[in-house]
Amino acid sequence: MSKQEQVNRIKEDFINCQKVLVAIGDETRQAILLVLMETDCQTGLRVGEITEQTHLSRPAVSHHLKILRDAGIIEMRKEATKNFYYINLRTKIGLLKTLVLDIEELMHDFY
Repeated sequence: MSKQEQVNRIKEDFINCQKVLVAIGDETRQAILLVLMETDCQTGLRVGEITEQTHLSRPAVSHHLKILRDAGIIEMRKEATKNFYYINLRTKIGLLKTLVLDIEELMHDFY
């Protein structure tokens, strides 16, 4: 693959990763992700439980959870009237791995 083809692939990777990069670039969302990582991915946590562990307000937690959901990093499971949030095991964070591997390949091949 030529250098230009690799650069074009990396450009596409960046486009695919934009929502994920924005979502995980915020320290508050990083804290929420760490809290979710400490739990059982099968059950997840409710907003109130995340609020207790992050010391954020409920509206702030809800706002950040929406951004993480829109980016495809977390999902929500409904159980009657309760919503449980958990890390998506097939998360879009895998796109970051592809981006880094493509950059490493370009660097290895041409620098």
